[in-house]
Amino acid sequence: MSPMTIDEFRAGFVEEPGYLDHPRISPIGEFALAEQRAHCDLLSRARFGSLGALEEQDGRVRTAVAELLRFRPDQVVFQPSTSQALMHVMFGLTGTVAASPDEFPAIGYAMTRAAQALGVLTPHTIVAEHERITPAVVKAQLDSSVMAVVVSLVDYRTGYLVDLEGIRQVIGDRLLIVDAIQGAGIVDAPWELADVIASGGHKWLRAGQGTGFLALSDRAREHLTPVWSGWLAHGRPELLHEVVEPAADAGAFRVGYADAAAQARLAGAVEAVLDVGVPAIRDAILERTARLIEVADEEGIEVVSPREDAERAGIVSLAPHPEFTSALAAALHNHGVSATVRDGRVRLGAHVSTGDDTIEQFRAALREFASLATPRRT
Repeated sequence: MSPMTIDEFRAGFVEEPGYLDHPRISPIGEFALAEQRAHCDLLSRARFGSLGALEEQDGRVRTAVAELLRFRPDQVVFQPSTSQALMHVMFGLTGTVAASPDEFPAIGYAMTRAAQALGVLTPHTIVAEHERITPAVVKAQLDSSVMAVVVSLVDYRTGYLVDLEGIRQVIGDRLLIVDAIQGAGIVDAPWELADVIASGGHKWLRAGQGTGFLALSDRAREHLTPVWSGWLAHGRPELLHEVVEPAADAGAFRVGYADAAAQARLAGAVEAVLDVGVPAIRDAILERTARLIEVADEEGIEVVSPREDAERAGIVSLAPHPEFTSALAAALHNHGVSATVRDGRVRLGAHVSTGDDTIEQFRAALREFASLATPRRT
């Protein structure tokens, strides 16, 4: 069977023109929808012998995610969200953990709650420079007590793509924990350098909400204590009345049965990504992203996202003059352009399915805005 082409992959998505809010949530495509329909049908009919297919989805999704990350299936466990995956990680760590307070709150909350509840994790603050966590920044702010470093693969505010190789070099043998939600599926990162990878599937993987994963290197599994570990975490569900030790692999971080339909959605979405290839998806998204930046430049609106391909993924962040942020948001709304407005900025993101009609809606919105305000020029 021939690999899927990028055009065939693109044809699997049918979102309405004007949708540029992929960094928030990306509309699911046929690859995930087909799985949802099939599992709803299976559950509604409950044909004799059919329910075993539900339990097969755990192995299927772990196999798909493992191939995406170049990990082993036993190093992957399904999670319903990045936030829950990070809670597992932080509650399982003992020692000093370094992270920037400007990371997405899922990181800070997990660290703080773990520190408050168990008293064995100590947060260590890394201050970003120009909203970037670089190897130099990390190196300058570590001390000997730090045993783990947490970074986002892609900054949720600016779209900056972190230098994982550089960070691995400067942190040495400390654990490297990566929140990958803004890059999984569109960035072919050096995943093997990370000890922990946590991600949801509802953004760039387009698998819908309630999907995600946690991947652990063997070294990370040795360091992490499975605090929140349920009756399925030892891999022997037949032991109903005996509390046994968690599994020695990532399965130790299971609690109960996951939503099999959600597992199937994530598996279907990841399998499609693997079929077409992350590099092809990335190239298509970078081309669409460049178009958005070009339009913003033409209308004199400041772009605070990186412009070099090596430093960006799919996010475009606009920074109009503070007094004109509401006017820009209104112009986008008037032209049916979906985006996220937060902290005086407008965050956008294109995917492979973002058509020229959406680009033109975006252009029309910026022109309307430009006619009503005098934004700060780059």
